[in-house]
Amino acid sequence: MIKEFMSEFKEFAVKGNVIDMAVGIIIGGAFSPIVNSLVKDIIMPPIGFIMGNVDFSNLYIPITRTGQTFSTLKEAQDAGIVTINYGLFINTLISFIIVAFSVFLLVKAINKLKAQKKEETCEEQEATTKECPYCCSTININAKKCPFCASELQ
Repeated sequence: MIKEFMSEFKEFAVKGNVIDMAVGIIIGGAFSPIVNSLVKDIIMPPIGFIMGNVDFSNLYIPITRTGQTFSTLKEAQDAGIVTINYGLFINTLISFIIVAFSVFLLVKAINKLKAQKKEETCEEQEATTKECPYCCSTININAKKCPFCASELQ
């Protein structure tokens, strides 16, 4: 029973699906810092500048009221203030949208390639068969007589 289970697991693990998934996870992990840097270092500074020199990473709402004010999120957190960090959430949301859009484009491209390959396969199959004009059965393109209705073909 254990041998059978291990054999089945080995077959599953060596199949392309698991390997493809592992490659996808590794590439996704490598892609994440790139997207985070794109959002933090490229996209958000111009948006912050347009909005009046706003640094989104320092947008927060203090929950703990001490009467003190802090110029940065780090200062507030170092002082032990509990905060809602909505600026960081905005950065993360934009990162997610970029990743989701990238995955959408990738899946769309893959689906287009699959559809193209399917069309090519169908065209190849159609070239080897034809339809009997009498019984509408699919027959070999070289047939002189329909094997289904025995009609003579041209």
